[in-house]
Amino acid sequence: METIKVSAKSRSTAVAGAIAGVIREHRHAEVQAIGAGAVNQAVKAIAIARGYLERDGLDIACTPTFVEVDVGGEERTAVKFLVEVTRTFEPKPDAPRPTPPPVVD
Repeated sequence: METIKVSAKSRSTAVAGAIAGVIREHRHAEVQAIGAGAVNQAVKAIAIARGYLERDGLDIACTPTFVEVDVGGEERTAVKFLVEVTRTFEPKPDAPRPTPPPVVD
């Protein structure tokens, strides 16, 4: 499984879709971000993905950690979020589908 890498310019809804897809397939995902803007987009994406997965009866939580990564021969500190399914439940068949918030950059 690949790590989902997020930048400050990433669309949070697109990243959320990627997270939800990986969670559906593997039951966990790794999301990595370097810098405040990228971490902001990653956190928003995880929150949006939680709404997407609610339709499937899946609840998720994330654990943030610091990791050192090599970027062009230079060592950088990244925040890595381990996103995991914490519980499953029976979704309500008539529950409204959540609408992601507008993207504000």
